[in-house]
Amino acid sequence: MVLTGVIVHEWLEPHGGAEKVVEELAAIFPDAPIKALWNAAPERFTSDRVSETWMSRTPLRNHKGIAVPLMPATWRHLGNSDAEWILCSSHLFAHHARFSGPARAAAKYVYAYTPARYIWNPELDKRGSSLPARAVSVPLKRIDRKRAQEPHAIAAISNFVRDRIKENWGRDSTVIYPPVDVEGFISESDELSEREQKLLATLPDTFVLGASRFIPYKRLDLVIDMGIAADLDVVIAGDGPLLGELQYKALEHPRRVTFVRRPSHALLRALYIRSLFYMFPPVEDFGIMPVEAMATGTPVVASAIGGASETVQHGKTGVLLENFSADELREAAKTVTTMKPADCVSRAWAFDRSSFAKEISGWVGS
Repeated sequence: MVLTGVIVHEWLEPHGGAEKVVEELAAIFPDAPIKALWNAAPERFTSDRVSETWMSRTPLRNHKGIAVPLMPATWRHLGNSDAEWILCSSHLFAHHARFSGPARAAAKYVYAYTPARYIWNPELDKRGSSLPARAVSVPLKRIDRKRAQEPHAIAAISNFVRDRIKENWGRDSTVIYPPVDVEGFISESDELSEREQKLLATLPDTFVLGASRFIPYKRLDLVIDMGIAADLDVVIAGDGPLLGELQYKALEHPRRVTFVRRPSHALLRALYIRSLFYMFPPVEDFGIMPVEAMATGTPVVASAIGGASETVQHGKTGVLLENFSADELREAAKTVTTMKPADCVSRAWAFDRSSFAKEISGWVGS
């Protein structure tokens, strides 16, 4: 007998790694409705599949920081459901989810990206360092740890996060790595537009690639430092509030840094392929983009701390750095060029969507 369930997620955005996971969960469990605080991506998640909370009808949906203290109570009053299992996709408080009706007694499974970093680990997220955030974190920690005891089982996106869950929640968890569209980066599925083809033609023959949102903890400034240290041209792809600061930083490497704003999937794939290597400096809980790069046969330079250390094989598919000094950057740039594209592709397959589907289905089914 197939049991019916419900998928719970914090809030739904047009872009983001967690939203890619929810898309996969929705495909794996096609009959399960999705519950979210609000849905800001109706083009990805239709209203007939997603139901929202009262927050969706207020300005709070545009002010997450203000909404945070109200989220735990909101998750406890999700209305009636006859679901026989609940699968929470949680990076903040979605694992607090509680329904009334038959679903009150349903087994709850939590797929955890991390315990809320700006509550538990403000050193990893500057949003938790302000005075109001520190004040509210005290009662929120107590509530969060208590409600983390409710799930039937917890899965973490990496061993790095598993250790954090054990420390902060006092729970053990299973590691199930997030799904990566490996096939989509191995195979050329989308054609480049004429504008994108012209843009590629203007790029240098050899460059180091940095690509992510332009926000502080992504440390794209270190990609420019790599270019300076190793005397390489640099391409920075993405967008975000730090664009101006990164452009100012690029003045330290004059006429050798190119910015590519909001690349399409096809263009990002082409950038991975064209680059000498992809550089991923942040301490991430997992990190999907290093796996995407490896899927195109491109090696990776990344931090030895965090999720990338579990995907990138040091000395085989990339180089993992403890520090980012000029000498270490130069040496990494030399070493990474000896990597074999076939080894990178082979490693990427371990994190393909098909592996995730098999593991998550077996986990929830158990």
